[in-house]
Amino acid sequence: MKTVIFSDVHLNVAEDGRDLLRDLTAFLRSIDPSETERIVVLGDLFDFWFEYRHVVFSGYFDVLRAFADLSDAGVEIHFIIGNHDFWAGRFLTQQLRFQIHEQLTLELGGRRVLFVHGDGINPKDVGYRIYKRIARARLVVWLFGLMHPDWAMGIAQGVARGSRRLKRTDDLSKGSEVKPLQEFAKRALAEGRADVVMCGHSHYPVREEHPTPYGTGLYMNTGDWLFHKSYVEWDGEEFRQRLFVAESRPQEVAQRNH
Repeated sequence: MKTVIFSDVHLNVAEDGRDLLRDLTAFLRSIDPSETERIVVLGDLFDFWFEYRHVVFSGYFDVLRAFADLSDAGVEIHFIIGNHDFWAGRFLTQQLRFQIHEQLTLELGGRRVLFVHGDGINPKDVGYRIYKRIARARLVVWLFGLMHPDWAMGIAQGVARGSRRLKRTDDLSKGSEVKPLQEFAKRALAEGRADVVMCGHSHYPVREEHPTPYGTGLYMNTGDWLFHKSYVEWDGEEFRQRLFVAESRPQEVAQRNH
C-alpha cells in the first residue's frame, strides 16, 4: 500500500489561486484509495487557515471535499502543521478525520521516518519563533476569532504574499531554508533519531543519503506545489520523488543528490 507525501501547496482563494486549487483537487482525485494507505501533508496546505466556530472558507470547498472522500474511503490523512496553517484544529479533525501533528514518526518498510514541516529550524529565524509563540496564545486566537472571516482572509493573504516576496529567490536551491533543513536532517540521521527524514518548507525537492549509526539514511524534501507540483510516494519498497502534471500521468523527478 502506498503513502503519498506532499507539502507547501499554499492554497488561496484569490483569483490567482484558482489553477492551484483545481490542480490539487485533480491530484487528490487521482489517488486510488484501494492502493493508498495514507496521505501525509507536511504543512502549508493553505496559505491561511483559521477555524471559526460556524464558518469554513468556501473557496477551499472542492479540496476539502476531495479529502473527505479519501477519508471516507479509509485513507489515513496525517497533517503536520506548517507556518501558514498552525491554527488547524476541530473542523479538520472532526469533519475530515485529519490526524494533526507537530511532527510525526512512522515505520515504513522497517525504517523509521521522521516527518516535519521545517519551520523554525533555521537558527536565524528567531523572529518567526517569537511570532509563532504569540500567534498560538489562547488570547490571540480568541481575539482573531472576533474578526470577520473576509477581513481575516484578506489580511492574512496580504501578509503571506509579502513574506514570500521577501524570501523569494531565482534559484530555489539557494533559498534561505535549504541548508538549515539539510543540516537538521544530517544531525537527526547521525544521532539515530530516524532512518529517513522528510521535510517541506524550503520549496526545493531534494533526495540525499547521509550516514547513520547503523548504515546509510535518507533525507528527502518534498518540494512544493507553487513552483514544482512535486511530491514523494512510498510504494511499499522505495521512496520516489514525483511531479504531478495535470491531465497526465505523474512523472518521476530527476534525483538531486549532493
